[in-house]
Amino acid sequence: MSIREIISSIDFFSSLNEEQIDLLSSISMIHSYPKNYILHYERENNKNLLFLVDGLAKAYKIDKHQNEIFLYYIHKNTLLSEISNLNTKTLVSFSNIEIIENSNILSINYQKFNEFFLKKNILCLEFTNEIIKHSYKLQNIINKEFIFDSVAKVSMMIATDLDIFNKLKRQDISLILHIQPSTLSRVLNRLKRNKIIDISHGKITITDLVALEDIYKGLV
Repeated sequence: MSIREIISSIDFFSSLNEEQIDLLSSISMIHSYPKNYILHYERENNKNLLFLVDGLAKAYKIDKHQNEIFLYYIHKNTLLSEISNLNTKTLVSFSNIEIIENSNILSINYQKFNEFFLKKNILCLEFTNEIIKHSYKLQNIINKEFIFDSVAKVSMMIATDLDIFNKLKRQDISLILHIQPSTLSRVLNRLKRNKIIDISHGKITITDLVALEDIYKGLV
């Protein structure tokens, strides 16, 4: 696909007309990154606005003991850059971003994007929505780390990231959720007994989404 076709396929840019898409294409590039590549580190300044075209990435931080603290996954057709202010010339990373699957990324010159679009009140609403989405992600992190018990943590991950849950090893899921592997097994067995999920050949399917969501939504 051409850069123009890629931009047209991203929901964030759906309000642009043909001329605006051409202008955006002129300040954009596509880069390919392999699995396990660190795209950027937290507190780094970035001169480019990044969108994940395809593949998978994750955001994480490192604590004072050099332990990795998982934050969230970033899926295709999604803004990778973390937006907190519309009036800056560069973007400051809140977290580390690692490529989990071979990925293609749309990179846009942020200074020119600011000049050609944001200062003309084009795509400002979309940026505001991204700030709101990021705030919601942080709320979910707080809920997961400080409010939810193990059952709520597992239920939320299954309901919101089932594909990822089925791709990962149980040990990796336990690390992400900060629970013991034995606890994870007990929770999955409980959900299966209650006919909320089914497990076949190690893969999870949801049989009662409403009941699954009720487990964690009632705690928010």
